[in-house]
Amino acid sequence: MMGKPRRFAAASAAIALALTPAPPFAQTSAVQVEQAVPAYENPPLGNIPIALIMDADGGAPFYEKDADRRFIPASLTKLMTMYTAFELLDAKRITLNQRMPVTRQIFKEWGGVGSTMFASAGETISVDTLLQGITTVSANDGCVILASGAAGSVEGWTALMNANAKKLGMVNSHFNTPNGWPDEGRTYTSARDLAILARALITEHPTLYRRYFSILSFTHNDITQKHHNPILEAVPGADGLKTGFTNEAGYGFVGSAVQGNRRLIMVLGGAETSRERKKVAREFIQWGFDEWDADYVFGHGQPVGKARVQGGASRHVPVAAAQGVKISVPRGQQAEANVIMRYEGPLMAPIRKGQPVGQLIVQRAGEEPASFDLVATEEVPAANGWQRLRNGFLGLFG
Repeated sequence: MMGKPRRFAAASAAIALALTPAPPFAQTSAVQVEQAVPAYENPPLGNIPIALIMDADGGAPFYEKDADRRFIPASLTKLMTMYTAFELLDAKRITLNQRMPVTRQIFKEWGGVGSTMFASAGETISVDTLLQGITTVSANDGCVILASGAAGSVEGWTALMNANAKKLGMVNSHFNTPNGWPDEGRTYTSARDLAILARALITEHPTLYRRYFSILSFTHNDITQKHHNPILEAVPGADGLKTGFTNEAGYGFVGSAVQGNRRLIMVLGGAETSRERKKVAREFIQWGFDEWDADYVFGHGQPVGKARVQGGASRHVPVAAAQGVKISVPRGQQAEANVIMRYEGPLMAPIRKGQPVGQLIVQRAGEEPASFDLVATEEVPAANGWQRLRNGFLGLFG
C-alpha cells in the first residue's frame, strides 16, 4: 500500500478569478492550487525504503512499503533469539535462574565485539540477566552465551530459531546467527515477518514481554548502559522492541506502543542514519494513532456463522472468532470489508467447545487479507442411532 501521488486542481481557482472584475487590458493566467494529500495517505517516512505499520490485533497492516522485500536484519535478529528463549522458558527447558557459562572460546570471539554486555571469561550469568542484556543493550556476547548454554551450540540454537520462524509463518526469513552479526547475507528477513514475530512476542508471551522490553538501563560487571530504543520515553505508551544496525543493513527498528485500547506495531528498514531512524520511528507510530482507527468487525465470542457437521448430534455448529476481529480504517471512515468463513467440511463429530475449526478471512479494498482463527462455540457429541437416522432423513431434503 503506497501513498498516492500528489494531485492538482485548478477549477476552484479559475472560478474565484472569474468573480473578480479585471481592469481593462489586464492579462489573466491559469492558477494551480495544490490539493493536500489526506494525512492518512501520507506517512512521515522520509527516505526510508522499507516500512510497515499495523494494529497488533487487526491482522493486516494498514500501511506497508516493500514489506515482503528480504533484507539483512542485523540486531533485529535478536527478536527471534528472545522469542526462542521465551518458548524454552514456557516449556520449562530453561529457567530464569539457570546460569550459563562464559567459556574462554566465547570470550575470545565475542568479548567486547560490537554491542556488548561486557561479560567476563569464566563467569556464569543467569538467563534473566542475559535476556536483560540482549533487549536493553543489544548484547552480542549475551546472545552467544545464551545460545551455547541453552542449545549446546550456536548451530543448535539457530535450528530452534528457524523452526520457530516456520511455525509462525515467517516465509521470507532465515537465521544463521543468534545476534545478527554480518554473515554474508545468510541471515535475512522481511518487514512483514518481523511484524509477525513482534506480535507473537507480545501476544503469546505478555508477561515476559513486559518484563524485558521496557528496561531503561542495564548494569553488568559495574558497567551501566542506557537502552537503545528511540521511542521509549519519547512516544506515549511505547514499550518495545528492538533496534538494528550494520554498515551493510543500515538502521532498522521494530517498535510498539499502546495508546487507549490500541496497540500498534511498526517496522522500519534501511534508514541511512540513526537520526533519521529516530525521527521517523517517533513520527510514524504517532501518525498511526492520529490518522487511523481500529473498528471491530466481530466482537470476541460474537457468532460469525454455522459450519456443517457430519456424524454429530447436531448437523451444524455455531462458530465465532477466537478473538475480537478488528480492521484499521482512516479516522472518521466506516469499517467496510469482505468477510469469508473458510473451513474443510463437513466437520467430523465429536466437536468440543472452543475447538479450532477454520479461518475467518477479512479484507478491505486494496489491502492484504487478514486471517483469524474460528472456534466452535458449542459442543457437538457424536450422534446416536436415532440422531444419525434423523440427520440422514433431513439430508435428503436439504
